[in-house]
Amino acid sequence: MEKIVEQGLLYDFYGELLTEHQKKIYEDVVYHDLSFSEIAQANGISRQGVHDMVRRCNHILEEYEDRLHLVARFMKIKENVGTLLELTDDPQLARDELAKEVRLISRQILEEL
Repeated sequence: MEKIVEQGLLYDFYGELLTEHQKKIYEDVVYHDLSFSEIAQANGISRQGVHDMVRRCNHILEEYEDRLHLVARFMKIKENVGTLLELTDDPQLARDELAKEVRLISRQILEEL
């Protein structure tokens, strides 16, 4: 997964667990695509301070994911739903086979929840 997409997902799931200051800096980097220099100037901190804050936030968010696996579960469910959509769009698939596959994938989704 592309780094910026991964950062966005981690922030979407765990961002509320960061402090307000951390959230502001991290959002400026990830969502607003501002440079460290721009963020440093706007917040009255050093460029190195911004860099350290972003690294610390990445580490914190990755630790939450290592413990809770919410992003991994979300991605697995998303993949399974995509498979369901593909199956239902396949006109060659027999009804019995479709029902069997839908049940199997539905069970996998329920296990993730």
